[in-house]
Amino acid sequence: MHTPSFQGVLDAARQIAPAAVRTPLIEHPALNAAVGGRVLMKAETLQVAGAFKFRGAYNRISRLTDEEKTRGVVAYSSGNHAQGVAAAAQAVGTRALIVMPSDSPTVKVEGVRVFGGEVRFYDRWTESREAIGAEIAAERGSILVPPFDDPFVIEGQGTVGLEMLEQAGVPVDQLLCGASGGGLIAGVNLVMAERSPDTRVIVVEPEAFDDTRRSLEAGKRTAHPQGAPSICDALMAPMPGELTWPINQRLAGAALVTDAEVAEAMRFAFRWLKLVVEPGGAVSLAALLSGKISAKGLTTGIVLSGGNVDPGLFAEIIEDRFKG
Repeated sequence: MHTPSFQGVLDAARQIAPAAVRTPLIEHPALNAAVGGRVLMKAETLQVAGAFKFRGAYNRISRLTDEEKTRGVVAYSSGNHAQGVAAAAQAVGTRALIVMPSDSPTVKVEGVRVFGGEVRFYDRWTESREAIGAEIAAERGSILVPPFDDPFVIEGQGTVGLEMLEQAGVPVDQLLCGASGGGLIAGVNLVMAERSPDTRVIVVEPEAFDDTRRSLEAGKRTAHPQGAPSICDALMAPMPGELTWPINQRLAGAALVTDAEVAEAMRFAFRWLKLVVEPGGAVSLAALLSGKISAKGLTTGIVLSGGNVDPGLFAEIIEDRFKG
């Protein structure tokens, strides 16, 4: 296993180019006016399978040998990595089994199956997805594709930051990005350190799932306490990854958002930006709109990391019936 690097991100950009969408960087006057600065939104909601996860999954799975493809892949995920792996596996001609929480949004489970993936459910509160995934991979001889602790996955996710800088055409003062295990923001950090070292990279997390914030304060990988569930199902990893944490120690800060603030950001995105953004994908927008992070007089990049939201929950939110 190699160490994730900026050169690896450049290589990943070439590797995924035939399959991944180069998603647009969007700016909207309503959002700029609301926060008093320029906001550049990377719309990964428009990526294959509806989230940035396809980038890392394809960068890893497209490198399998012909013999490895006959054995298939196994992954564990709350939904977006699951769909990304299933889509990437289908694209390269191998099979995929995904270990998913039993409370995963139906839209994400259906997304895996649409791409030909097999689903094995588990209880996120009482069972270990890592142990289940490793056991199945060993039984089947399959290749395990982790959601964040894999160098090819991290480098594939880093292409989000690479594209953002290329598309922006102006200096980006700060970049906000959500984190679960930290694969996306680690890849983005690799790019910023090399191409835009003055850009402040800030992590945004749900308030009850603040393991990256706790780790930054402690100076070491630290888990968050097991708390109440969040609508941000994509951002509920218990602790930063072993490979992602050393990279993410360079983060400039952390912000926490509530479910209510996330819901308001989703309403704003739908009503004003005409974008469907899932809860975990809306945390950076929530941090700006709630004032947790100031954008006044600055150019701020944010990643709208996914759009796979349960239709019933989305209806509650946009109709202002959500009481989270």
